[in-house]
Amino acid sequence: MPTWERLTIDTPDGPRAAVAPVIISASRATDLPAFHLDWFRERLHAGWARWVNPFNRQEQFVSFQRARAIVFWTKNARPLLACLPAFEAWSHYVTFTLNDYEAESLEPNVPPIEARIATFIELARRLGRQRVVWRFDPLLRLPHLDVTALLERVERIGERLHPWTEKLVFSLADIDEYPAVRRRLSRAGIAPLPWTDTAVEGLAQGLAALGRRWGLVVAACGEGRDFSPYGLTANRCIDDDLLHRAFPDDRPLQEFLGYGPRQGTLSDQPGRRPSLKDRGQRQACGCIVSKDIGRYGTCSHGCLYCYATSR
Repeated sequence: MPTWERLTIDTPDGPRAAVAPVIISASRATDLPAFHLDWFRERLHAGWARWVNPFNRQEQFVSFQRARAIVFWTKNARPLLACLPAFEAWSHYVTFTLNDYEAESLEPNVPPIEARIATFIELARRLGRQRVVWRFDPLLRLPHLDVTALLERVERIGERLHPWTEKLVFSLADIDEYPAVRRRLSRAGIAPLPWTDTAVEGLAQGLAALGRRWGLVVAACGEGRDFSPYGLTANRCIDDDLLHRAFPDDRPLQEFLGYGPRQGTLSDQPGRRPSLKDRGQRQACGCIVSKDIGRYGTCSHGCLYCYATSR
């Protein structure tokens, strides 16, 4: 895994050492497009941001001097639509989580589903379907919400969205990994069911059929299971292939991804590509290396299944 270049930046408190990543993740830890765009634009203009490690509380400074790409993560891209021109200097795409848990009130503060669908379509019109990735994430089994019912909800949304994206990404809710999430759901009277092998098989077969019908790639995010027998792929949310295809003219980005000329030659043909896997993520995560700039506990969607908040 590559290490980021280190620079010295000027801050109001004096010079500070900073990492200078090529790819910015905005953000796994919070819905930055929905709630923190003004802050992000201000920090991009300043050229740096301060980040706090959620586990050891150590401070790190991040310089944007070498940044070429931004990957946005959101459940509400409506604020982003209003200021897309502010990000034209960076290659960027959006992973847009659009679930249907309205009946269960699992996502109490996200906009109504019709508004989210309209936002998704408008965003895809602006950026192109390649640059807006649909996530139905996580898939949560409940006593009244079995695999068939979940697939019906995915289908209802997908019938509207599939002309406007190239990929559907999913993950399976594993509540047992997060006791605080289980307690939060229990207080709300929600008792999630485990993903048995039979349930997983039925889900995978159903998603594969929908993907074939819609002409979408269907990909699993952060799953240790092998879904390839069903024709499903392992996802990279921070995706070198998408960055390569969507932004071929961004030469510094392409060189970072390993698509530049072989060192010491005049050839434009790439040599052996480096391993870019982000080893700071879970083993099953397929993402390439990026620098996330969000903070846990700063998202106001209030999703009951979220592990990134203690509320």
